[in-house]
Amino acid sequence: MKVTIKRTLIGIAVMVVTLATLAALFVPFGNRGVRAGIGDDRPGGSAADGRDGVDLARRITDFTHDTVARSGYIAPLRAQRRTAAEAVGLFLDGRRAEAGRRLDDIDFGIRTFTDTVTGRRFAEISDRAAEGRRGWGRVYIDLSATARWSVQVPHPVADAGSEQLGIGVLRAGRGGVLVMAGAHRDAGRKGRADVAHRRDTVFDAICDELTARHLPGLQVHGFADSTEPDYDVIASLGSADKGLPTARRTATALRHEGFAVCRAWARRCALEGRGNVQGKEAEARGVPFLHMEFSRTVRDDDSRVRRAAAAMAAALPY
Repeated sequence: MKVTIKRTLIGIAVMVVTLATLAALFVPFGNRGVRAGIGDDRPGGSAADGRDGVDLARRITDFTHDTVARSGYIAPLRAQRRTAAEAVGLFLDGRRAEAGRRLDDIDFGIRTFTDTVTGRRFAEISDRAAEGRRGWGRVYIDLSATARWSVQVPHPVADAGSEQLGIGVLRAGRGGVLVMAGAHRDAGRKGRADVAHRRDTVFDAICDELTARHLPGLQVHGFADSTEPDYDVIASLGSADKGLPTARRTATALRHEGFAVCRAWARRCALEGRGNVQGKEAEARGVPFLHMEFSRTVRDDDSRVRRAAAAMAAALPY
């Protein structure tokens, strides 16, 4: 009898251990100490076991709706801006652990994931402080190729749907870096959150780092239909002059997709972006820069957004 009881208890113990092991294997990835679907956010951490799939567009759209639209703005110190920019540079150089440690100093983190639409790996560098409510924004880096260009979204929410154009370009091309502002352009006092016209922002510091690496920049904006009623797109070099071949290719690609394009280098257009500070930095360094404005009608049409993004990505200098 005692032997039978002992065997029974051993059998039960083995069953419990087995069930516990199986349960651990099937716990969703997001319940293992990081957000669902997102890789390890420790310095240099990465989850590459195939269970961290994330819809890149949904993730950025949720950030826009849940954080950017409600965020205030706290002006960063100069040291904080430089830390963010230097950490992005370290990450692009492959020094990911060092980048993570630098980002920890300003309460930013690095996460990696697989985009469920493209199947490509991306890194997200984001503000962890108060769930991003400082308004300092995010950076997304395509890990499938060496970084070769940037797409910039300075006015999410204010230029409704402009982030969808940025997402589309990032997905359509390889080697892209998406830099996105973290607050409405009017969130800060005296225009301090308007990152396209301020030199003292995290957004600008990171764009400067990319420009210093000679990565061409494509910045997307939005305009009211009444501003240029005869056009869908306003294409400009801003204050730069090095990107004319790319600008011409982009305008041609957009026209082939049925978009009416006002080409600021050939005629007078509204919203040419000549006061854009990222464009001025690109001009100073001799780096191509495009300032692209899209009508509200285009930005409200998912199909046209996809076509516009694909056309811009195809025209980028790889």
